[in-house]
Amino acid sequence: MLFKREDINTGVEEYRRTPGAVLLDVREREEFQSGHIPGAANLPLSRIEETRLEKNAEIFVYCLRGTRSRQAVSRLTRMGYTKVRSIGGITRYKGELEH
Repeated sequence: MLFKREDINTGVEEYRRTPGAVLLDVREREEFQSGHIPGAANLPLSRIEETRLEKNAEIFVYCLRGTRSRQAVSRLTRMGYTKVRSIGGITRYKGELEH
């Protein structure tokens, strides 16, 4: 397989095992409010440059299907964040959601 698809369930497990980590949902506010992974913070991709997270924070990023999360990781990396990664899309998440 040429491209490895992110596994959001594995990513969420890693987030939960990482002290001080941030779980970032980059969907728009209305999407976030319709259901998100417990513990996630919402910062839409359209406002990603407004982030005030610590530069050395471990950041796990997700969206609906993985496209926006990969774009967010690219932008955050250009902004100087070094421990940021996309974990994919919530459509593949198997856990409970908060509303």
